[in-house]
Amino acid sequence: MSAWELPDGIDELTGDQAIAFENSRRKLLDLYQEKGFGLVIPPMVEYVESLLLTSESLNLKTFKFLDSSGGRLLGIHADITPQIARIDAKKSCNSVEKYCYINAILQTSADDFYSTRSPIQAGAELYGSEDIAADIEVIELMLESLKLLSIDSIVLSIGNVGIFNSIIEQEDLTSEQYVLLRRIFQSRSAPDLNVFLSNTKLINADKFEKLMSLEGGSKTLTDALTIFNGNSKAERSINDLIEIDEYFSNKGVEVIYDLAELKSYEYHTGVVFSTYSKNFSKALAQGGRYNGLGESFGKYKNNRSATGFSFDLKFLSQYI
Repeated sequence: MSAWELPDGIDELTGDQAIAFENSRRKLLDLYQEKGFGLVIPPMVEYVESLLLTSESLNLKTFKFLDSSGGRLLGIHADITPQIARIDAKKSCNSVEKYCYINAILQTSADDFYSTRSPIQAGAELYGSEDIAADIEVIELMLESLKLLSIDSIVLSIGNVGIFNSIIEQEDLTSEQYVLLRRIFQSRSAPDLNVFLSNTKLINADKFEKLMSLEGGSKTLTDALTIFNGNSKAERSINDLIEIDEYFSNKGVEVIYDLAELKSYEYHTGVVFSTYSKNFSKALAQGGRYNGLGESFGKYKNNRSATGFSFDLKFLSQYI
């Protein structure tokens, strides 16, 4: 192996690629600050318990090592969102706070969203508002970010994990069964769901089957209200999507609703969203609501609200 060869999944930018990235970074930071999002630069390394929080998926993606100085287990950040939760919790305030960042992260393995193990994650997070208007604000900022990067033909996909969670709450599943069912929905495997339902006694077996196929335009939301009639939590989640649908109905944005969508990180609690383009084979940006993440730092007992999005700027900057 040559001395200059990089590890698998690790890449770099040089020459025109580096210039394209830096130009994009500056434009994005100007946009975010113009919209009132303050820049933060979290550290590359933190104590593992601050980085992982409630996500087993994030645990698997985090490089860990023992600190020779303090003797505690450290991790290299694989996702910026938990760090923003710590930064917000440290402020100990109940006001609306807005953060933006553009940081290199490192993951143990690439996935369907990040094409390398060393992406540069750009994003924005909004704390302190439960109103659906906050989700709309960050979705619009995400769309503006892609427009600034000259990415067109965008399709916005929106779901709400609150629907899945509302029927899970009514079941008596083991942790292993819950993890398996989440993975089945993440892989969108109807055959695997049929096997799971045939081997597991569930109160809402028919609801899980119908949820798996709830995808499409605005009519999907009215169909969902019929299916989940009487489940107040599911109805609230669907009504949040209806409010978003009404907002974007005349904005010239192509929107589809995917009610079975579950993000890979388990900390999401409500509206989730992704953007796609016919010119790319994978999601370009994604995000969602993750209320209560700051409780892990012992600061908030009132379920501090938060929503945000992120994308790999190193990847997207090369397509301008």
